[in-house]
Parts: sequence; C-alpha cells; structure tokens
Amino acid sequence: MSRTSVATARRRFPATRRRAGQLSASKPRFIYVFGAGKADGRADMKQLLGGKGANLAEMTNLGVPVPPGLTLTTEVCRKFYELGGRWPQGLEAELRQKLKWLEAVAQKGFGDPKNPLLVSVRSGAAVSMPGMMDTILNLGLNSRTAEGLAQKTENPRFAYDAYRRFIQMFSNVVLEIDHKQFEEILQKKKAKFNAKTDAQLPAEALKQLVGEYKQLVRAKKGSDFPEDVMEQLTLAVNAVFTSWNNERANIYRRLNNIPHSLGTAVNIQSMVFGNMGSTSLTGVCFTRDPGTGENVFYGEYLVNAQGEDVVAGIRTPKPVAELKTELPKLYEQLWKVCQRLERYFKQVQDIEFTVEEGALYMLQCRAGKANARASVQFAVDFVKEKLISQREALLRINAAQFDQLLHPMIDPRAKPQVIAKGLPASPGAAVGKAVFTAHRAVEFSEDGAEKVILVREETSPEDIEGMAAAQGILTARGGMTSHAAVVGRGMGKCCVVGCNDITVEEDAKCFKVGDRVIKEGDAITLNGSTGEVILGEVPVVQPQLTGSFKQLLQWADQVRRLRIRANADTPQDAKVAREFGAEGIGLCRTEHMFFGEERLPVVREMILARDVAARKAALAKLPPFQKEDFKGLFEVMKGLPVTIRLLDPPLHEFLPNDPEDQEKLSKQLGIDLKVLRQTINSLHEINPMLGHRGCRLGLTYPEINDMQAQAIFEAACELARDGVKIVPEVMVPLVGHPNEFRAAKQVIDEVAKKTIERYKVKLVYLLGTMIEVPRAAMVADVIAKEAEFFSFGTNDLTQMTFGFSRDDIGKFLPHYLKEDILPADPFAKLDQEGVGQLIQLGIAKGRKARKGLKVGICGEHGGEPSSIEFCHRVGMDYVSCSPYRVPIARLAAAQAVVRERRT
Repeated sequence: MSRTSVATARRRFPATRRRAGQLSASKPRFIYVFGAGKADGRADMKQLLGGKGANLAEMTNLGVPVPPGLTLTTEVCRKFYELGGRWPQGLEAELRQKLKWLEAVAQKGFGDPKNPLLVSVRSGAAVSMPGMMDTILNLGLNSRTAEGLAQKTENPRFAYDAYRRFIQMFSNVVLEIDHKQFEEILQKKKAKFNAKTDAQLPAEALKQLVGEYKQLVRAKKGSDFPEDVMEQLTLAVNAVFTSWNNERANIYRRLNNIPHSLGTAVNIQSMVFGNMGSTSLTGVCFTRDPGTGENVFYGEYLVNAQGEDVVAGIRTPKPVAELKTELPKLYEQLWKVCQRLERYFKQVQDIEFTVEEGALYMLQCRAGKANARASVQFAVDFVKEKLISQREALLRINAAQFDQLLHPMIDPRAKPQVIAKGLPASPGAAVGKAVFTAHRAVEFSEDGAEKVILVREETSPEDIEGMAAAQGILTARGGMTSHAAVVGRGMGKCCVVGCNDITVEEDAKCFKVGDRVIKEGDAITLNGSTGEVILGEVPVVQPQLTGSFKQLLQWADQVRRLRIRANADTPQDAKVAREFGAEGIGLCRTEHMFFGEERLPVVREMILARDVAARKAALAKLPPFQKEDFKGLFEVMKGLPVTIRLLDPPLHEFLPNDPEDQEKLSKQLGIDLKVLRQTINSLHEINPMLGHRGCRLGLTYPEINDMQAQAIFEAACELARDGVKIVPEVMVPLVGHPNEFRAAKQVIDEVAKKTIERYKVKLVYLLGTMIEVPRAAMVADVIAKEAEFFSFGTNDLTQMTFGFSRDDIGKFLPHYLKEDILPADPFAKLDQEGVGQLIQLGIAKGRKARKGLKVGICGEHGGEPSSIEFCHRVGMDYVSCSPYRVPIARLAAAQAVVRERRT
C-alpha cells in the first residue's frame, strides 16, 4: 500500500471496536465458518461478517446447498489498514487451522496434487457494493494441482480452462497487469483454432494459453507466477482488503452514502464449477423482475461457464426461463430454493448459483437491487402478500431513488428514427451526446455543461464515475445482469445493454450501425423501456404518479408529520407541485418573474433611474405583471399557504454584461452609452452574495418593497373578494439584524392595511423572514417578537457558515470529498453538525419568544432525505423543495417518523 493510501485509510478507520458476535478483546476471533451443516454466523451479523458472509451462514442454517467456506471479518480489514497493510497477530495461525476444517468437509487438500481443493476469494461488505471490489476464482491451482485436477476429473480441458482463468484474474487483481493483455493472447488463440467462443477451445489450446500467460507475467513482473498456494491465498486476501480503498469503491460509497469506515469481510469458499461440461452451468437470478417489478422469476445462465462470464458480458447468456425446458428438474429445484429464500428474508433476492455436473449450489444471496419503479412495486406487493407491514414498506424504498420515477419518458407522439435495438436493462429515457470513455463523460458533463450518453463495448467497475455523470448507458455486449445493467438500475440510469447491432470503436471515438457512423458529440436518445437506440434528440414527457407509487405515497401521507411545500415561481410550477402532492408554496422567488421579455426592460429602467421619482415611475409599470403572477399562484394553491419572498439578488444581475447588449439597452432607454457603462460598473461588487441584496435593497429603495407588497395584496384581495380562500405569507430575505426586519415590516404592513381597506375584504396574512445569516439564528428570539414565521434558507446559511462560495466551491470540493475532508457536499446534504446547530438554536430561541412560531426550510436541502429527517427531528413544521422532489420529501418525512418510533 502506498503512503497516501495508508494515510487516507487510517483516517477512515477509527480505533477498532468490538461488534455483535465478536469475542473478547483478549482472544479475538478473526474467522467464521459456514457450510457442510455448520455455521458460526447468522443473517443479523452483517456488520461483522459482511452481507455475503452473513447470508451464506444463514443459508447454511436453513439447509440450502452452499459450498463450505470461511469468512474473515470486517474487523480484520480494519486491523489490516490500522497496521499499514499487515495482518493482525494470530490471523495466519487461525487461517491455517480453519483451512484444515475446510479440507476435511470438502474431502480435498489445499495444494494436494492428487485431490486439490480450489477456493474463491471474494469481498463482502455490510452494504452491497456489486462489482466495486475484487474477486479471484480457482485459487489453489499451480503446475502440479492443475495436472492432478485433469487426471482426477478425466477432463483436462476443464482443468486448464480453470487454470488460465485463475492466472488472468490473479494477475489482474493481485499483480496489477491489465486484463486486456491476456484478452489479446486469448483472441489470437481463438483465431488460430478457429473458435468463436472460449468454450470451443480444446484442452491443447488452453494448456498453451497457461504457458503464454505465465510468460506474460514473467515479462511484466520480472518473476514467475506464484506456485505456492498459501502465498497465493495470502496475496489474494490482501488484494481484496486493499480493493476496499480503490478508486471505484470510494466513488461508489460517495454516491451511495456508505461510510468508508465499515470495511469489507473476505469470503474464502470451496469452488464448484459450472465449466465442467454440458451438465454444468452458472447463473444469476432474481426472485422478481428488477426492471419492471413484476412477480416473475428472472435471470440468466450460461452452460459450461464460470460466473464472471455472465456478469462481464463475455458471452451472451440465456434467460433463466429456458432452463425450464433444458433441465426441468433442475429449474424446479432452483425456483423452489429461490422462493424459500425470498419468503424467509422477506425481500426480493439476487442470487448467484452454479450447477456442477447436475448438482445445484447457491453461491450467495442478497437483497436485490432494482430501479425505483420496481422497488415500489416490490414493497406494495409484499404488503398485499402480508409479508411486511405498510410502515416496513415505506422503509424499503430509498427516498433519494424516488427521483427515478420522475425521469422523462419518450413522447408517445414522437416518430423516432430507431437505428438499433438492445436489451432494456433500466427504464426511462435519456438524451445526450455520445461519448466513449468514462473520462470523457465526466469532462463533458462537468458543471452541467453537456448531457451525455456513455457508449461502451461493455462497462467495467472502472467506469463507475462516467456512468454516474452520464444521462444513460449503452453497451454492445452483456446481458440483463451484466455490470452495466446492475449498476445502471441501481443508479436509476436509463440503460440499454447487449446491443449487438452496434460496433463500438473506442479509439476512433465512434460506433457504427451498418453504414451509419455515430461520432463523439453526436446526439442520440435511449429508450430504456424498449431497448431502442434512436438517432438525434427525441421529445420526452414527464411521468405521473399512479398505481403502486400513488399507494405508497398515500401510506406515507398517513404517517408523516412534516408538511411538504414546493419552491415554485410560476403557475405552471405550482400546478406540477400540486400534482405531486405539494401542500403549499414554501418559496416563490419574485426576481424570476422579472426576466420576462416585457418586464426586463422595465426593471432595467428602474435600476438605472437617476432619482426616486424616476424609479417610482418605472416601478409603477411592474405591479400589473406581478399581480397576475401572484393571482395565478394563489388560484392554483387555493386554501394553501403561499410564501412570497421579496426581491433578493443584487441589481447588477438584471443588467447586460455583453457590450452589444449594452449598446442596445442604451438606445432603448435613451441613455448615453458611456453613462450606462459607468452605472453598470458602479453596481459591480467584489462579493455580491454579501453585498447590496436581500432586505438591504428594500431598505435603501423602499419603493421596491412598496411595489411588491402592493402587487401581492391586490392579487390576494381580488381573489378574496371573489370568494377564493387565500393564505399569503410575505417573506423578507437576508435579515441579520432585528431592525432590518422592523423597517421592512413597517412598509409592508402599511401597504397591506391600505389595500385591504380599499378592497373591503377580510384577509389574514403572515409576515416572516428567512433565517440565512448566522447572526439571525443567534438573535432569533428578538426577531421572532416581530416575525410570524421563520424559513431557513439553508443555501445561504451554509455558504455563510462555512465561508464557502457556492459558485467557486467546485474548485476544491472534489478534492475534499475524495480525501474525506468533508463527508458530503454541504450544499446537497445539510451539515447537521455545524449548520444544523444554528438551525436548532434559531428554532429554540424563536419559539421561546413566540409560542407556536411556524418554522420551515426552503433551501435545496428541503428535498434531500437525510436533511428532511433532520428537519423532522428538530421540530420544523414543513419543508419546501422543487416540485419534482415533492414525492421524495413526502416519503422521506414518513420514513423519519417510522425510524423515530423504532428507536
């Protein structure tokens, strides 16, 4: 391990502590056994044994056929990193002792040339991370054991196929030799023997491959491939532990909010072989369809193959349904075991299995990863089948994953030009420019500059960052359980795999479909529901929440305490928000209404006015526009609260920077160009986010607050006169001192009083403030004596608390996240430790001064699940988020209640 990786790892692993199932500190137990009717572990020991080890133990307890093996605990991984890449004292002796048990139950010898025991070495974290860490199969083969295996099985082809696979995997994972170099040798051998697939290579060719692979190792490493089986095992275990800290695993954990400190277990399991001939096979299956949520047995298998052939997309597998015809008794046995596991764990199961000469073995089971659509269907169906409760169903869904349900779909009225078709691995639609490497996907999509589709021959775990950056994924090879399919579904990315119609040429940065060439940067569209690849950009439509989604959200609404509002600036936004279940508007940003074609010139005229009279004359033209906007919002939100924030951004944002646009404005307003440019320069600020904005604008130019208040209350009064129930809430932004709020309140209350009297209606309104300056939280008790509600603007509050600029944080945030300086982007996930303390202080002080003070949040955090749970915990009344995140917030708010009651 490098010094950098050791330092980073040690920072991630705090002092080791014992966990459930761990023996006393004086006699640490490092290894647990499973299989052959004996298991030291249980399913509830995932933190210690990892998900794979715990489930292998539980399957053994259930009497399911599992190849016997050993699990090195996650504590060993933690010790490994704490000791700088060395094993803890006593581990080697315990491993040798447990290997003797494994040899006895397997009736084979590790390193025995006549009857060799071969093992797989696999990772197994407490939280499933498919494909992110390393695996080695067929370990224990060397020159002597390979020959002995050939003689014992009377199948030299099988023996040398296993040996060449082992050399390639070990060399790639442990010796860090690029697997492509082995693939090149393999392709040449296939061409020489006129073999289309690996399975068609004869024993002679495979034996030659072993020799050529060893020559490659010697040339690359300057030493021979290791023959000693204990040396092989030691190096393999180290490699799996080290892979916990590899780049793709770190990226995956960041994307999925998995703690770096968990560590991985290592499973050493007796090999069973799916590549021993026509009665042997290997496969992956799900107890229900992870793409659609249908209750149908789903999966794929390959005859005469090993597991990596299925997941790597090296050969195109068969649907598991064909096994019912090919080997009906075996299919029935597999189906019954899978159903038993699903009913026992009460979750859809993702299962790896191998058949060795007709005998079925289950290699692992875990909760099946699925897209949001399928996950919701699973949860609702499990309630209907009386396997779980409604509240348990709510916790089955990752609230953040709910965003997938709101992804666009191909417009049914469109007439797309379909140029190819593959397997529909993950539904939805994706439109973007074709790119052919993960690196380019990240480059193109940085700062949201370009939307891209990642096109690959097949994906590998190294592509994880590019897959996350892309709108969708297209591969030429692979099946429905290939790496691209599984990871794409987990991410909620539209994904089409196994598209044999296309030929991907990564070096040329293009793919070909017949005579057509699609180059990097050309626009394509994917239909993940049908597997279609479409030329160009195709119109898409937004989905609606119906069926199981609607049912789940109804259950959520029955449980949650928090109210859910939306950030909406137009009647259309408000309408979408209501359709998704919003219970009001928590933030209407009035400045967004000023950028219309007819309005912007008036706003600019107001900004450039030389005196108060000219400014008032310009402002007099704006109330009709604003009033109609507000009426539209009030009408959509009949009877629900609408929080309108007064003008917030600095005035220079409304003025043009481009010289040509400045010249046009000069002519339009009849202002000397030189004077115009001087005015624009005078409005420029060194740090505009801390400058002349928010309530400061309304105090220095009270006519702005006067105009906006007039528009708000005229709109409300006109609708109230017509019998429409209106609940207006006026919000003053960026208050840091109580006097700022008092001054603004005086103007607004005076306008409200006059307007209500003029219209002769009864209208109740609230006047409150955003808490987004740290000082406001500190003096919240004084502000609350005047303000009737608080809304925490956590975007600015985070910016001012950290001293981070939202616009510039991108320059260093990736480094901070990679090095674990910050656990997450504080603008995406609320910093509960720091910013959270200010929020709690502000709520406590505010409610002490004003009993029943209404409190909410309207920053981006209002739609982030862990932040919503925090808002529930500290006693807020509502959260407000973008319209399309309202369903996420509804679910997350319910989950907060269920988790709270459980603890």
